[in-house]
This record gives sequence, C-alpha cells and structure tokens, in this order.
Amino acid sequence: MTIVEISLVKELLISKTEDIEKRTLHVLAQLSDEEVNYRYNEMSNSIANLVVHISGNIDERIRSGICGREVIRDRDAEFETLYRTKDELIELTNQSYRDVKETIQQMSEEDFMKTQQIRNREHINLDVLLKCVTHFSEHLGQMLYLAKMLKDQNFVTASIPKRK
Repeated sequence: MTIVEISLVKELLISKTEDIEKRTLHVLAQLSDEEVNYRYNEMSNSIANLVVHISGNIDERIRSGICGREVIRDRDAEFETLYRTKDELIELTNQSYRDVKETIQQMSEEDFMKTQQIRNREHINLDVLLKCVTHFSEHLGQMLYLAKMLKDQNFVTASIPKRK
C-alpha cells in the first residue's frame, strides 16, 4: 500500500467507527436505565448486553490482538442477564471507540499486515478491523431496532426520518 492508500484506509475506518459511535450514543441518550437493560426474553440481548459485547470484542481483537495488551474476556458473560446504567454504557461506548480510533490512527502499513489468530485461523489486522466495524454495525442495527420498539412514536431517528 502507498502512503495515500494507508491514509485512506485509516480515514475510512475511523469515519465508519465515528458514525457507529455517534449513532450508538444517540440511541443511549433516548433511553432510561431500565430500557437499556430490557430483554424481550432469555434468548434475546438487551442494549446493555450489546454494548458490553462490543467492548469485549474490542478487548479481544484490538486491545489484545492488535495492541498486544493482556486482556481477559468472558464472552459468555456478555450475553447473560446483566445490569448497567445508561451512564456506564455511555462511558464504555466512548472509551471503546476512542481506543479503536486511536489504534487505527497509530497503525503503520506493517501493523495492518501483521496477523493474529482468531478461531484457529490467521487474519491480517486490516481484515480484523473490517470485520470488527461490520460486527459493530450489525449490533448497532439491533440497538436501533430495540430502541425504536421501546420508544415507539417517541423514538428520534439517527437517520433520515420517515415522511408522515
């Protein structure tokens, strides 16, 4: 990759991360502590579960896999019944995405091409980051859907509003 290409990759990854972060915070801002912890049933996730899970994914794939920090993750616990306040989730969201953006900004071409093991397969870090951003976006969609169900007519979209 050229310097221009690396710059573009960083810009695109950071831009997408910022968009996901902004929209996640928009959802959280509209909800109460009870609403962020609402689970439709035992097989469903709350918005709190999803935010905690995204942070766990960032721990494993980025903080540990790319940055080399020691991280202990209990993925199954991320999906158990848990309770987090809205403010805790906002702070976790801010810190998680700040770490992602700072990591991407500091990466060199060599860093993007380094590999890490995920489920017994080797992946280059650029692919890991692309998969992470896709993963975050999938869970953002779940959060938006849950928030829309919970708020009904009071939901304020993070996108272009539907014409009435």
